[in-house]
Amino acid sequence: MTTTLLVIAKEPRPGRVKTRLTPPFTPEEAARLAEASLADTLHAVAATPADRRVLALDGTPGPWLPYGFDVVPQCAGTLDERLADAFAHCCGPTLLIGMDTPQVTPGLLTVDLTAYDACFGPAEDGGFWALGLAEPDPGLLRGVPMSTPDTGAVQRERLVAAGLRVRDLPRLRDVDTAADAHAVAALAPNGRFAARLARCTTAADR
Repeated sequence: MTTTLLVIAKEPRPGRVKTRLTPPFTPEEAARLAEASLADTLHAVAATPADRRVLALDGTPGPWLPYGFDVVPQCAGTLDERLADAFAHCCGPTLLIGMDTPQVTPGLLTVDLTAYDACFGPAEDGGFWALGLAEPDPGLLRGVPMSTPDTGAVQRERLVAAGLRVRDLPRLRDVDTAADAHAVAALAPNGRFAARLARCTTAADR
């Protein structure tokens, strides 16, 4: 089983997170949606068996952080460099996820990296929502172009080219746009994210 669960995230502050949700939402509403997404993600991680839980955070922890996480600051640099540095804080089998898939569940996060060298969770936008490594190697991420339609394909090919046995996880949808937000909320209607979206949508309709 995975021994370390690793989440990379930004502090949910207006104007710094989920900027593609504005419009139709205000920067403050987008930040509240980001906070709810992060809270759902962290609580799913907290409910998943693991020896260690790490949050690589750009910013300062808030009341949304559950007990039991080691918080490490993100390094400066591009996203591939920050992901690589986050893995550098871990040893043994490690699964990395972001803060953009509040529909994630402990079942999805419970992966066995003893039968594979890596696991890869593709995202519908061409990126990836999860990356697991039996032996964390930051070099597997450095230089991968991020935030492009080919990011996931390039990252997976990097794993294969390194001779790793890769297990594919289910494809999930990230929350980037308002359409994404509504689609993801429908998949997890009882979560914090869905509740916050309902309040923000009601406010926007006034």
